[in-house]
Amino acid sequence: MVAALKPASAETEFGHFDDERREYVITRPDTPYPWINYLGSEVFFSLISNTAGGYAFYRDAKFRRLTRYRYNNVPVDDGGRYFYIRDGDTTWSPGWKPCRTPLDHYECRHGMGYTQITGEKDGVRVSVLFFVPPGDHVEVQRVTVENRSGQARSLQLYSFVEWCLWNAEDDMSNFQRNFSVGEVEVHGGTVYHKTEYRERRDHFAFYTVNAEIDGFDTDRDTFLGPYNGFDRPDQVAAGTSGDSVAHGWSPVASHRFDLELAAGETRELVFQLGYVEMPDNDKFDADGNLNRTAAEALIARYDTTDKADAALGRLAAYWDDLLSRFQVKSHEPRLDRMVNTWNAYQCMVTFNLSRSASFFEAGLGRGMGFRDSNQDLLGSVHLAPDRARERILDIAATQFEDGSVYHQYQPLTKRGNAAIGGNFNDDPLWLVLSTTAYIRETGDVSILDEAVPWENDETRTAPLLAHLKASFDHVVRKRGPHGLPLIGRADWNDCLNLNCFSTNPDQTFQTTGTGEGQVAESMFIAAQFVLYGGDYADLCRRLGDEAEACRAEGHVADMRTAIADHGWDGEWWLRAYDANGDAVGSKDSDGSQIFIEPQGFCVMAGLGQDDSRAETAMASVEERLACEYGIVLNAPAYTRYHLELGEISTYPQGYKENGGIFCHNNPWIVIAETVLGRGDRAFDYWRRIAPAFQDHVALRKIEPYVYAQMVAGKEAFLPGEAKNSWLTGTAAWNWHAITEHILGIRPDYDGLCIDPCIPADWDGFEVTRRYRDATYDIRVRNPDRVSRGIASTSVDGRPVTGTTLPLAAPGSRCVVEVVMGQA
Repeated sequence: MVAALKPASAETEFGHFDDERREYVITRPDTPYPWINYLGSEVFFSLISNTAGGYAFYRDAKFRRLTRYRYNNVPVDDGGRYFYIRDGDTTWSPGWKPCRTPLDHYECRHGMGYTQITGEKDGVRVSVLFFVPPGDHVEVQRVTVENRSGQARSLQLYSFVEWCLWNAEDDMSNFQRNFSVGEVEVHGGTVYHKTEYRERRDHFAFYTVNAEIDGFDTDRDTFLGPYNGFDRPDQVAAGTSGDSVAHGWSPVASHRFDLELAAGETRELVFQLGYVEMPDNDKFDADGNLNRTAAEALIARYDTTDKADAALGRLAAYWDDLLSRFQVKSHEPRLDRMVNTWNAYQCMVTFNLSRSASFFEAGLGRGMGFRDSNQDLLGSVHLAPDRARERILDIAATQFEDGSVYHQYQPLTKRGNAAIGGNFNDDPLWLVLSTTAYIRETGDVSILDEAVPWENDETRTAPLLAHLKASFDHVVRKRGPHGLPLIGRADWNDCLNLNCFSTNPDQTFQTTGTGEGQVAESMFIAAQFVLYGGDYADLCRRLGDEAEACRAEGHVADMRTAIADHGWDGEWWLRAYDANGDAVGSKDSDGSQIFIEPQGFCVMAGLGQDDSRAETAMASVEERLACEYGIVLNAPAYTRYHLELGEISTYPQGYKENGGIFCHNNPWIVIAETVLGRGDRAFDYWRRIAPAFQDHVALRKIEPYVYAQMVAGKEAFLPGEAKNSWLTGTAAWNWHAITEHILGIRPDYDGLCIDPCIPADWDGFEVTRRYRDATYDIRVRNPDRVSRGIASTSVDGRPVTGTTLPLAAPGSRCVVEVVMGQA
C-alpha cells in the first residue's frame, strides 16, 4: 500500500530551506548533531559546521591536513575556525560556540560552496562568510562587524585556528616527536605554519588578515592557558595578546583587533587560510628564509572585500552552471528541491571526496573507494564530464592484470591502499558501470583507447577497454560450486564476511584471512554480473567486436541459469551461500531470512520478469523489509554473532548492516519498481528516505538537507535516527533513481531517452536537461493518469518514434513534448 504524502513543510524548530537562494537556514545553534557544509570544489576543501567547527585540507584529509580537529570529543564538535568578541565583561562568538554565550540573534546559512554565520549580542552583529574560491587553495573568511546599538562601542575581535602537523593520524598520536617540531613565522598580519618545511616538506600554510593587527599569538598554551578549553582563552579574558611564537608544542594562529565603532559603523576584515607548495629548489629566499613570494601573490588575490566579493560571484557562477544542467519543475516542491539543488550538490561533494572526510569519516584511513568512486559517477558525470573521465582512468590504474583491484586508493598519490588490499569481488564490475555511464553521457568512446597502467605501473599498460574485459573475466574465473560468483572478502556489503571466521577482537573483518575461499558465493555479484556483463557485451557489439559480445553474452546466459537454478528461495532471491555451502537469506536460515540487495539488483538486471519472480520478490520486500523510514537491509536482524557471516552479525538489531535502513541500496528497489512499471510505489519508496521529505528532524538528528548512509531500522532502539551523512553512495543512486528512472530522463549511446515511470496521479512535469552541449526543454504531460507509457513525442514540433530523442546540435536548444498514455 502506498502511503499518502504529508503536507509540504519547509520549517522546523532548527531551521528551514530557502529555495530561492539555494540555502538551508539554521536558526538555532544547538542542532541535534553538528550540521555541516563543504567548502571547495577541486583540491582544497574545508568542512564547516553550523557553529564554525571543522577543518581544512589539501587533496588528502590524512596527509595534508591544515587545521586540527578532534573527533569523538565531549562536547561534540570542538575545534574549528573561531572568532571571539570581547565586549566589556562579555565574551561571545558569532557561531555560538565555542563560548556558548546566549545570543540575541543567530543564523547559519549553508549554501552552495559557502557558509555564512551571523550572531548578534547587545547591539553588535558579527557575520562571517566562509568560502573557497574556485581554482585556488585558500579559505576566505569575510568578517563584518556592525554596531547596531545606537552608541559608540569599544570591542576586541580575536581570530583563532589550531594548526595540524600535516599528517592527521600522526598528529594525534606521535606526541614524543610532535611536541618538539612545530614551527611558525609571523610577518605583519600573516602567520606562516612551516612545521617540517626545512626538511622534507615542500608545502606550508598561512593564516592572514588584510589589516594591521593589535596583537597575535601562535602558541596554544599562551593563548588559551594550559587548563582552558576553547570557550575561555586567557588572552581573550584579559583583553591582551601574548605575541607568542610557537617552538614545538601546539602551534596556532590568532589575531587581535581593538575596534572603536561609532553608532551605526561597520568594519569589514578579510581573513585567509591558505596552502602553498614550492619547488624544492625555490623553497627559501636568498637569505635562507621561507620564500613567501607565492603566498603573498595568493593573499593579494583576495585581500579586499571587493576582491572577496568578486570571488564569491565566480563561485556562484560555477554552481549556477553545474546545477543548471538538470532542473525539474513538478507539482511537488520537495522533489524539485532535492533534484535541483541538494541531491546534485551532495553528488558533487561525494565525487570530490568519496568517503574520506566527513563528521563520521575521520579522514585518517579511508581514501577513495574503488567501488564507491565508480558509483559516485552516476550522480556527477553530467555535472563534470571532464573530471569524470580523469577519475575513471585514475580508478582503473589501480587494477591488477587479473582483473582484481585495490579496494581503496589515496587521493594524494592515486595509488592503491595496500593496507586494505583487494579481493572484494564486486569491485571490478563497477568499472563497467562508470565507464558505460560516462560514454552514454558524453558519447566519448575514445576513453576506451586510453592506455591505463596496471597497478599504477607505467611500464605495464593496456587500453581501458582491456581493463573492462579483465573486470568481466574476473567473475568468469571466480565461480563457486553453484556456478555463482565467489564472494572473496565481501561483495557490496563489506560486513558480509563469509571467508573471515574471526574470533579475535583485535582483527578487522575486512582484512582477516586471504579472501580466497572457493565455496562462499554471492547472489549480489551474480545479479551485478548479469546487469553490467550485459552492458559490457552491448558495448563490445557497438564497437564492432561481435565475437567478444557473443562470448560475453554466453557467460551472462550461464549466470542467468545459475541464478534461476540456485538463487531462488520460493518468495525471494537468496543472498549468498556461505563457506559451508549453506544458503544465506533463506526462509530456512538461522537469523535473517531476506536481504534487500539481490531483490533490487535481480529485477534491475531483468531477472524474474517472465515467471513472476520479480513481482513476488517485490511483494516480499514490501511485506518484510519496508517501514515508514525506508527499507531495511535484512530481516529479521541477527541476535547473535555468526562466525560464518562476520561483521554483519556484530551490530545491535536495527543498526547499520544488521537490519538498518542502509540508504545506499533503497534506490535499487525504487529502480526495480520502475522496471515493473509501478511508479506509485517507486516514488513512495524514494521519498521515504529523501531528506526534504523528512519532517522528524529532531529524531533524524543529522542534516535535513542531505542523505544519510544509515537510518535505524524497525528493530532498533530508536527507529528513524540517522547516522553517517554526506559521503555515501546513497546520493548518486538516489539521483540516478529519481532522474533517470522515475522522471525517466536517461542518457543513452544514441541520444536522450524519455521514459518516465511516475505516480499515476501526476499530471506531468517539466525538465531542462543539458546533454552533449545541447539543451533540451522537456515537457511531459499525463492526461490519462498512467504510470508508464508514451503516446507521442515530438521535438520542435516534429514527431519522434520511440523513446530516444535524436541528438540535437551542440549549442542548440530544442523543445520536447511528451504525452504519456497508450502508444
